[in-house]
Amino acid sequence: MDVIPPVSLALAGLVTQGKISRHLQSNVVKNHPDFHTNIDDYLPYAPGVVSLGLAASGVKGKHKLGDQVILALLSNVIAQGVTQSLKRIVAYPRPNGEDNHSFPSGHTTTAFTNATLLHEEYGQTSVLYSIGGYSTATAVGTMRILNNKHWLADVLMGAGIGIGATKALYISYPWMQRTVRRMKH
Repeated sequence: MDVIPPVSLALAGLVTQGKISRHLQSNVVKNHPDFHTNIDDYLPYAPGVVSLGLAASGVKGKHKLGDQVILALLSNVIAQGVTQSLKRIVAYPRPNGEDNHSFPSGHTTTAFTNATLLHEEYGQTSVLYSIGGYSTATAVGTMRILNNKHWLADVLMGAGIGIGATKALYISYPWMQRTVRRMKH
């Protein structure tokens, strides 16, 4: 079940690449020509800050603070490694023509990575954490499109990578912990 959301988003990113994304972007630019904000440069980190802030405040999550920091760092490094590699390989132009590093969206990858961290640690405590984290991540993706920095396909693929990398790390983390413990002894 954990693979369904990231795989679905990544496939949607591939399906919407090209004509669908260009059509949506032309409508966005036509209907919101003066839209500009830079909050999307800061908002991707908010769900991760909330998760680590809760842990630092003593709110019990799935893992202790130290493990949460490790999971946050590793998941963000893995997700950005995939995203930045794809940006260089694909070299797809941004809608505003600024450069050829559009696909996938790094900001959206970060936002969904951090939203998934919050969901994994505190989503079982209250669904509101998951709703807040994923709503924030969705807002980031939407702003990337409204700012004419990314196509819909970029945002969908970034969301899939962020969720997928984090889910994969959470699934493999117990094995990693056992392996490290064995190496210490």
